[in-house]
Amino acid sequence: MDRDNDERRTTVVLLGTGTPNAEPDRAGPAVAVVVGKQPYLVDFGPGVVRRAVAAGFDPKKLTRAFLTHLHSDHTAGYADLILTPWTLEREEPLEIYGPPGLAAMTEHLLAAYEADIEERLGGLEPANERGCRVIPHEVESDGVIYEDENVAVEAFAVDHGSWEAYGYRFRTAERIVVISGDAAPTEIIVEKSRGCDLLVHEVYSASAFDDLPEEWRKYHAAVHTSSRELAEIASRAEPKLLVLYHQLLWGASEEELVAEVKEGYAGEVVSGRDLDVF
Repeated sequence: MDRDNDERRTTVVLLGTGTPNAEPDRAGPAVAVVVGKQPYLVDFGPGVVRRAVAAGFDPKKLTRAFLTHLHSDHTAGYADLILTPWTLEREEPLEIYGPPGLAAMTEHLLAAYEADIEERLGGLEPANERGCRVIPHEVESDGVIYEDENVAVEAFAVDHGSWEAYGYRFRTAERIVVISGDAAPTEIIVEKSRGCDLLVHEVYSASAFDDLPEEWRKYHAAVHTSSRELAEIASRAEPKLLVLYHQLLWGASEEELVAEVKEGYAGEVVSGRDLDVF
């Protein structure tokens, strides 16, 4: 095996494909872009660390993450991401990149768990002082927000109602990966996804949409992307592979959802499940 190529290999792991709906087989939204053995997380919904371990990751390497927006289903695993890898001997501070409000959320979470942190540091349990630290970086404009020897990460603003929300474009030596986060259709998603290797995009079933109560139809139409709208985005962007996640099915099957997208899109599309690898 070519060790250099193995260390630069890029994969994408869906750690969680869920929504606010409490589906037992879908953890909260979380995607890992992995270069070699180093994961870079996008969002940290409920169950994120256990899903990461199930995917084969060393929890000590959960040190970099990017948040699309502050909705609870995307952030309810934040305390888990801060504390669990630390108790499993992570020694490096956790660095998080995300929209305004991230620093305040971080401060409040650390305050909420202050007694736990003090007990672990001052009691009999072996614990280091760095692994529980968090360094939040608030994104304030589009552009490259992070770069190291493995990856360059570009943030771009998306439309998710009143939230300040971002999608992310990862460029590695091997691949370009775009992750939409929660987003209504906008031109910027087409632009940033054009010709990418992998587009991971949220979606809701257009066929099941009409059965929703009016207030929910109004909400979802304004801040999310239907299967038909995603087909148009993908037809213009032409990713090598389109992966659906954060699927709002409302009684439709995944096969039906994929078929809805394929009605308007001729490229390759799959409906993602937790722990799928691409």
